[in-house]
Amino acid sequence: MSITEDEARKVAHLARIAVDQSHLPALAAELSHMLQFMEQLNEVDVEGVEPMTGVTPMRLKLRKDVVSDGNYQQKVLANAPDAREGFFAVPKVVE
Repeated sequence: MSITEDEARKVAHLARIAVDQSHLPALAAELSHMLQFMEQLNEVDVEGVEPMTGVTPMRLKLRKDVVSDGNYQQKVLANAPDAREGFFAVPKVVE
């Protein structure tokens, strides 16, 4: 499948990408190569192959789902230019 310059212009417009008129032929060729690669992948026989989320089979480490403040208040406020009563102190902006 080959992408025309008009189709490349439309794809760029839909993706909100500004593409100079002189770059449209290169963009069309690159998109055509991507589609050719996708067609090549479609030729692979995957019958009986189980879908997977990663290349190495491993289980995710689970933790208990509990709400906490992380107990990092002092570390977070250590670099604050001004902290009072356990909070960031900021200048008043509304009068």
